[in-house]
Parts: sequence; C-alpha cells; structure tokens
Amino acid sequence: MRVKVQLACTKCKRRNYSTMKNKKNTTGRIELKKYCPFDKEHTVHKESK
Repeated sequence: MRVKVQLACTKCKRRNYSTMKNKKNTTGRIELKKYCPFDKEHTVHKESK
C-alpha cells in the first residue's frame, strides 16, 4: 500500500517536498538528502507527520 508523505528539512524545519512510500517495504521514516531552497543547500529531509 503506497501512501503520500511530507518531507521536512532538518535545518529550517519547513516541509518542502512530498513523495510516495510503500508502507509494507519501508516501515520506518524516510530520510533523503534534498535541496532546500530556503537554506540554498542540500540538507537531510526527514518524513514528517
């Protein structure tokens, strides 16, 4: 089952991206390195509620 999740920047705490994840294969929270336009650099983005 695929669900839509929001990704929040760990530096500025803003929700910049949304993505889909498979709940059966990925039970934990996703962490991706993405570009944050507010910080103007690549930072780690974690799945938020």
